[in-house]
Amino acid sequence: MRVLILGAPGNIGTAIIHEFIARGDDVTAFNLPARREAIPPDVHFIAGDRYDFPVFEAQMREEGYFDCVIDMICFDPAHAESAIRAFDSHIGQYIFTSTVDVYCKPATHYPITESEPRRGNNAYARGKKLAEDVFLRQHDEGGFPVTIIRPAFTYGEGGGIVDIFGWSTSVFDRIRKGKPLICHGDGSSFWVANHRDSLAVAYGNAAHNPAALGRIYHVTGEEWLTWNRYFEIIAEAIGAPKPQLVHIPTDVLSQIAPARTEGLVSNFSGNNVFDNTAARTDLGYVYKVTWTEGVRRVYDYLERHGKIEACEENSFQDQIIGIWQSMTSNLP
Repeated sequence: MRVLILGAPGNIGTAIIHEFIARGDDVTAFNLPARREAIPPDVHFIAGDRYDFPVFEAQMREEGYFDCVIDMICFDPAHAESAIRAFDSHIGQYIFTSTVDVYCKPATHYPITESEPRRGNNAYARGKKLAEDVFLRQHDEGGFPVTIIRPAFTYGEGGGIVDIFGWSTSVFDRIRKGKPLICHGDGSSFWVANHRDSLAVAYGNAAHNPAALGRIYHVTGEEWLTWNRYFEIIAEAIGAPKPQLVHIPTDVLSQIAPARTEGLVSNFSGNNVFDNTAARTDLGYVYKVTWTEGVRRVYDYLERHGKIEACEENSFQDQIIGIWQSMTSNLP
């Protein structure tokens, strides 16, 4: 099978490359020229700019037929329309990587299913939602062979993990040094994490799968962790003491640091638990890397490569904790 991955390598794209190589497929990666060095030597590489639409579309037509195209870097309807122009009539299947962020929080029911209303709480989510609409409409009206996968938080070796302010490797350093760590609310909202190796298998099983055409799938973590437990497991996995969590209301955090808390307010503060039944049924999805194992693998990789940022160089949390303690120290 001839497979093209748009946006590889990258966090998820790297795992997908290795999954298809292991299956014996002919893999091509497309990305900016500077990304060539991160591509395995047995993978064909096409250098280009995904967002220079005329050039990109001409490049893709020149490449001929692909059995499957996997798009990791489509973020809005203009990108989707370009993809349809580039690949319509000469691909077997197009797998669009969307996101569970297309849903609003709180959801209408839990666990969230693929039929949950899509409104999106931020520009990224709304762009993905509109791109989905373009692909599904073209599938229904023009036969464009699309499959949509909605991952949740996905992590892997080489990158960091999410804390409530986003991605930073310094969270490991704070925890191993026993420094206080901010957790929003009372830490009881739910969150899921999925290692990229588990997700990549679902992509492999979706490719050239007739059952997946025109379908949408959650492929997410299946340990429904409170944020309190999420941080506790990080500490356990790296052999650190139980973290000293400082609980601060989300609305207070958003007032203290509005520029740093958009994701917290729109996403992390809500419950993120998803029904993976469709992916398990059609794609043979298995959640195979636990959060404990995944954290240990990421931490060990970062430690070996000297990539864990010292928390003293990222004193943002200490500043907020100081503000919060000054605000609350005189409460009756």
